Amino acid sequence: MPNHGTPNHGTPADTALTAELLALALEAARRAGALLRDGRPDDLAVAATKSSPIDVVTEMDIAAEKLITGYLAEHRPDDGFLGEEGASTAGSSGIRWVIDPLDGTVNYLYGLPTWSVSIAAERDGERIVGVVEIPMRRETFRAVLGGGAFLNDRPVHCRPAPPLERALVSTGFNYVTTVKTHQARIAARMIPQVRDIRRGGSAAVDLCDVAAGRLEGYYERGLHPWDLAAGDLIAREAGALTGGRPGTRPDRDLTVAATPGVFEPLQALLEEYGAWHD
Repeated sequence: MPNHGTPNHGTPADTALTAELLALALEAARRAGALLRDGRPDDLAVAATKSSPIDVVTEMDIAAEKLITGYLAEHRPDDGFLGEEGASTAGSSGIRWVIDPLDGTVNYLYGLPTWSVSIAAERDGERIVGVVEIPMRRETFRAVLGGGAFLNDRPVHCRPAPPLERALVSTGFNYVTTVKTHQARIAARMIPQVRDIRRGGSAAVDLCDVAAGRLEGYYERGLHPWDLAAGDLIAREAGALTGGRPGTRPDRDLTVAATPGVFEPLQALLEEYGAWHD
């Protein structure tokens, strides 16, 4: 694994394998993105407080994951899967796909454009390929370990570091009220320390926006592996630093991604404020 709080510098040994995995991830993400974009009812948010639109979103989420896993399994039947909507198989090839078929569900429900399809491939536990498809932006982010990060085939790099007080930082909030309340308290303490805080609603998109220089930092508590697997690799390949609490990888306790020079003071503040617990 890459060192905590450092960008990637290595190159995968098997470039033919990573090229194959990248091509499959790109096509699977494109197909799932089109399904979600074209299959969304125009009036989905009209009854947003009722169960019916939630059910429709859940059905779309599940359908997108089935499309992705079906496509990947057709081409690589021995690979494993870990998906938000229940896909979980060990596989025998040493490759595991980590899939979030619809990251930004509430945005999708309400017709906001910030939602994405996230697909990563791991080899023996190390992330080697990441793709984040953002259909409503017409953007596809991708990265291969050691190969840099790209947006629609254009290389992207994180923004040069400003002082923390001039850094634009994004965060997210949990659905559990007690956790969300604590996160709001942390955000209130963070606001005077940075330029401003944004709340995009998709962890994968936020990580890609750090990669593209649209944000100088991002942090969130409570992420699952499928939320961050592809975006974390993309951010690191763009030169960003990522981690969790000091000395750890991004995990459910805390995920931090930022341009070098912002990462360290941002992580230190989050540690001081106790961002990882209620």
